[in-house]
Amino acid sequence: MYAIIQSTGRQLRVAPGGYATIDGRAGDPGAELTLDTVLLVEKDGGEVLAGAPYVANARVVAVVEGETRGPKIRVFKKKRRKGMRRTKGHRAVYTRVKIKEILV
Repeated sequence: MYAIIQSTGRQLRVAPGGYATIDGRAGDPGAELTLDTVLLVEKDGGEVLAGAPYVANARVVAVVEGETRGPKIRVFKKKRRKGMRRTKGHRAVYTRVKIKEILV
């Protein structure tokens, strides 16, 4: 059994017992999180439920494991012949969740 969910503009394939990385901060560690934007569910028997755009009454229950940070991104701006150079950078914050169950 697996499901395809939409989270912050990205689509993720999740299965019970697996892990997923969600953009931004989703909650405190140990908190339960319910994701309602389920696009597709494939059951154990091979039955596929596709939503238009979401599957009705389907949700994914997950537990927040903690926060992680992505790779460092370097942003470099330069204007030629002007002597202007600027370097900035950032690291995105992600939330790691463990998928508990998929309810249909």
